[in-house]
Amino acid sequence: MIAVVREFVEERVKPDVRRFEASDTYPDAFIEQMKALGFFGLLAPAEHGGVDVSMAAFARVTEELARGWMSLAGAIGGHSVITYVIKTFGTEEQKRAYLPRMATGEVRATMALTEPSGGSDLQGMRTYAVSDGDHWVINGSKTWISNAAHSGLIALLCRTDRDAKPAHRGISVLLIEPGPGLDISAKIPKLGYRGVEACTLSFDAMRVPAAAVLGGPPNKGWAQMMRGLEVGRIQVAARALGVGQAALEAAVTYAQQRETFGQPIWKHQSVGNLIADMATQMRAARLLTADAAERFDSGQRSDLEAGMAKLFASETAMKVAIDAMRVHGGYGFSQEFDVERYFRDAPLMILGEGTNEIQRNVIAAQVIARDAAGDRY
Repeated sequence: MIAVVREFVEERVKPDVRRFEASDTYPDAFIEQMKALGFFGLLAPAEHGGVDVSMAAFARVTEELARGWMSLAGAIGGHSVITYVIKTFGTEEQKRAYLPRMATGEVRATMALTEPSGGSDLQGMRTYAVSDGDHWVINGSKTWISNAAHSGLIALLCRTDRDAKPAHRGISVLLIEPGPGLDISAKIPKLGYRGVEACTLSFDAMRVPAAAVLGGPPNKGWAQMMRGLEVGRIQVAARALGVGQAALEAAVTYAQQRETFGQPIWKHQSVGNLIADMATQMRAARLLTADAAERFDSGQRSDLEAGMAKLFASETAMKVAIDAMRVHGGYGFSQEFDVERYFRDAPLMILGEGTNEIQRNVIAAQVIARDAAGDRY
């Protein structure tokens, strides 16, 4: 699968990516090719038509896609998280209804967590659903929802018991399809991550069947989505690896081609040191991500490892992208070279899937908890 992705990136994505990037156009042609290659079914079970790869393989696929264009890795990001949570927590009816079509990309999914007034404070969400017997009635809003306009399934995190204490005990995941009562805004203009849209979702008394609750019984959504976010954070770390690797490769190529004072610029200590540090930091980030994926594949809780990987890989991608611009000198600021795109794409991984400030909180809490339990950290 990794070789297939690499061939797709080299032969199809790289030669044409600037056209979609410059116009901020949804990459329909790439998406159709990704569907045909099975990329949307990477985490879907084989019995439902999926590829069912390991988390380690999924991270590698993500990195290769992001190396070509980070937006394409984003197109399967939330979709794959929702594939995983339905596979893991869904009822048999939900699995049969969605997984086969998600595996082929016929139905693409997104997750709706962030709210305009809440940001990373998910437990402070205001979007709620009230049961009237056979249906849930949803009111509220979510924002920065990737792929919102092109998704046929939305995994909505919302309150289903507004009196629950603590708040997370009254939260559910509702599997909903776009319809009456849901307004999807125009795409939000963004610095990077172009081509794939981010939108605001507004719910006004939207009615969905009672059976839309992930897993059946309500008020279990917090634990379900937190497990899903372990997938998401490994995926975001892998996206960062792809962007960082692309920036490193661009810098290495340019440093060998560009000459000053009669020699390639990599032989000047200031440039050579940049390349040495970039390559070392990228290797460390890749090993952290591989470690998180390996722990996840073992069935163990991996929020600490996933958080570490996401934190370190995203910060590394940002630094490597800036250093690649330094290697390019003035050309790094020009749209003639791809390094300016890597610089614009890298910040998303610092902010998305829980800001790095939140990641540090998660890491610290898990270190303390594991220490108290006598576990390794």
